[in-house]
Amino acid sequence: MKKFLFDLFPLILFFVAFKFSDIFTATAVAIAAGVGQFIWLKATGKAIEATHWINLSVIVVFGGATLFFHNDVFIKWKPTVLYWLFSAILLGGKWFFGRNLMQKLMGTQIDMPAVAWNKLNYSWAAFFILSGALNLYVAFSGAFTEAQWVNFKVFGLMALLLLFVVVQSVWLGKHMKDGNEPARALPASGESNKES
Repeated sequence: MKKFLFDLFPLILFFVAFKFSDIFTATAVAIAAGVGQFIWLKATGKAIEATHWINLSVIVVFGGATLFFHNDVFIKWKPTVLYWLFSAILLGGKWFFGRNLMQKLMGTQIDMPAVAWNKLNYSWAAFFILSGALNLYVAFSGAFTEAQWVNFKVFGLMALLLLFVVVQSVWLGKHMKDGNEPARALPASGESNKES
């Protein structure tokens, strides 16, 4: 929970700053929070994950463009770019390198056949693609105000993510390893990439 809240820190500050000021102030606060978060991780010697690098890079680039050009289009694209980047990493790892990144991430906790790992990998990739597209609709369709987009960015996308995780957890529950029993051996790397 602490890690979850820590990762949400820039987003929470973005929301609060927007409520008291405007999108540009909120963007500047989010950038400062992201940089500060990164500095804190470095200073305390805590592990810096790939997602931290990606998040920081995207907020600095798109947030920086928003402030430099004084145009909120860039910050509104930021969630979509981030989600589509995650999707591209999952799909690219599988298609071009034959590596299932979800299996690499969760393989020590879950034991299931290659076809199930592939479904998990593709379902997360699809979720990120659809969430990114939905963000673009809310941001640019003209059917929603800027304040409604901010609410959707902070709460809507988070709710979708939590709902998706719950559904995934139910599906994955039967594959969780029992701590009292030895885990079955995972397929060899060559076998894990076979489609069935």
